[in-house]
Amino acid sequence: MAIRNKLKLGFLIAALAVPLLPSVPILAGEEQRAPPEARTSGTLGTQVMRAVTEIQNYMQPEDPEDEPDLAAAKEALDELRERRWERMNDFEKSTVLNFYTNYYLTLEDYLGAIRTFEEILLIEDLREDTRLRTLRSLGQLYAAEEQWQNSINNYQGWRELSLVEDDIVYRGLSYAHYQLEEFDQALPFWLDYMQFLLDTGQPLDRDDYAYLNGLYFTLEDYVNALEVTKTMIMLYDDARDWMNLSAVYASIDDEERRIQSLNLAYLKGYLDDENRFLNLGQSMAGIDISYTGTKIIKTGMDQEFVEQNKDNLETYAQMFLLASMWADAIDPAQRVAELDETGDGFDTLGYVYYVMTEYEDAAEAFQQALDKGDLSDRADTLMFLARSLIELDDFEGALAAAREASDIGDESARNSAGSYMTYINSTKTRFDTLATRRQDAIDFYRPYPPLD
Repeated sequence: MAIRNKLKLGFLIAALAVPLLPSVPILAGEEQRAPPEARTSGTLGTQVMRAVTEIQNYMQPEDPEDEPDLAAAKEALDELRERRWERMNDFEKSTVLNFYTNYYLTLEDYLGAIRTFEEILLIEDLREDTRLRTLRSLGQLYAAEEQWQNSINNYQGWRELSLVEDDIVYRGLSYAHYQLEEFDQALPFWLDYMQFLLDTGQPLDRDDYAYLNGLYFTLEDYVNALEVTKTMIMLYDDARDWMNLSAVYASIDDEERRIQSLNLAYLKGYLDDENRFLNLGQSMAGIDISYTGTKIIKTGMDQEFVEQNKDNLETYAQMFLLASMWADAIDPAQRVAELDETGDGFDTLGYVYYVMTEYEDAAEAFQQALDKGDLSDRADTLMFLARSLIELDDFEGALAAAREASDIGDESARNSAGSYMTYINSTKTRFDTLATRRQDAIDFYRPYPPLD
């Protein structure tokens, strides 16, 4: 299962942005009155209220067809901070800094947003809801910048302060630990995340299960991986999960179910990979149903998932040989012989013809193998040529092939070739004797010419 290296940042701005102020009308004549200063840390003074209202209008114009003026908003923010920062109470400071975070997030300047959120945490009398929102936002932003430990630290800070749990925090903690390869710590947070969604009536999707399955695979917990994979198949019937099912069975050495699950995926039309077609086809030979394996490989070739190159055609031909379907093996064996740069392809073709007692074709193929050269076992090819030629009563040719095999082979090959030369000579003697006797019989029974 592929794990994303980046969070989906398209939704990050919406998730982190702090709600701006509602529009606050300024009453006629208010400018003539001296603005009252804020008396507590939880209220905005009139001067700050006016300034942030103007800034809000720059960032969120009342007319939806108007474009935000971010440059003007930033200029107004900087001016407000320079002019009144030292006289602001803590609530006013956090409000101004929240406008800065919205500005940076709109520009996707996440480092700027991080610096500002960190500054918010330094405010002494910070409202609890603001601190919680800031900690969670920093957890997300540090993850976006792949600063995983900082992300964990802020998420954990949120959990220590919050009286409730949050799915984003669970998910973020699991993901950050995963990126740090702390898989055993990533797992419980993901399980908590999934349970949180279920408890709150929110749906789980396939990606949620797939991430969990990836953790189990990584931790080599194949028992739980098997259960999750079965659940995913029941819920989604996705081709990827059928492939995973086969992989799980392979991991627990259940070869029978591995083949069964992969075959079910094939029957459902889910195989779309050369290796899997070949793997399944060859696995069928392992359970003595090679003919079925040939059909699977042929399907892969017909659907152009399996390339018809030398190696794959050789496998295809071998499957027919294992099924003792010699005639069906000829076509792929012939194609292999033509593609093979060595003589081994023609050697295999010759063997197929030999088993079928097509000795003339066998002898021709073995000779082509020898002419092409670079054979894996030239002595063995020469011996099969000798066996084919003796079946064609070509004793001289058979002797020459066996003699060459004896000259180039190892001790075992020399002994075998020597024995076969003896057999060729004895067979030739018997053949010549029978031929002589046949001729004598013909001469003995030659009819006399008819009498006139």
